[in-house]
Amino acid sequence: MIGLRRIGPDEFTLRLDAVLDVYTEAMNPPADQIAGRKAIMGSHATNPAFTCLFAELSDGTPIGIAYGFHGVSGQWWHDVVRRALAEKHGEGSARGWLGDALELAEIHVRPDYQGKGIGRSMIMGICAGRLERTAVLSTRDRPTAARHLYRSLGFADLLTQFVFPGGHERYAILGAVLPLDG
Repeated sequence: MIGLRRIGPDEFTLRLDAVLDVYTEAMNPPADQIAGRKAIMGSHATNPAFTCLFAELSDGTPIGIAYGFHGVSGQWWHDVVRRALAEKHGEGSARGWLGDALELAEIHVRPDYQGKGIGRSMIMGICAGRLERTAVLSTRDRPTAARHLYRSLGFADLLTQFVFPGGHERYAILGAVLPLDG
């Protein structure tokens, strides 16, 4: 039996190794990036209106994680994406999408559990009842199962073929108006 459980910033910080395990198994990042991801994830817990859902087995083992927070100026992802949106689509578009947004920072499910509706349930749960006008996220700009899931929930491309500063991989920046259609 798999259940969803909301956790706050304190438990998230205490269970950061478990969060990182799910992330690592789902994303298979280069080993030299894991320590940096852990630091970034830990700092996310201090952002405004942070919220996290664990998808857990009955013994409490997390098999999925999803978290986000209210995006504001001064956050790295927010500022980089806002600048890129303003350059491509104008300041009004950037303000419209990011001016009052839930930024979905991480959504991951262990590979053995993917394709079973867990990601969808976590995204719907994270977004339910949020007061923000929009939800935004970034994902690899490829035809992946995750990208298909986001589209099925009403997320549309805001930017494609986007490369974050210092990176090389291409991402799509997606946005949806809340509440999600699901």
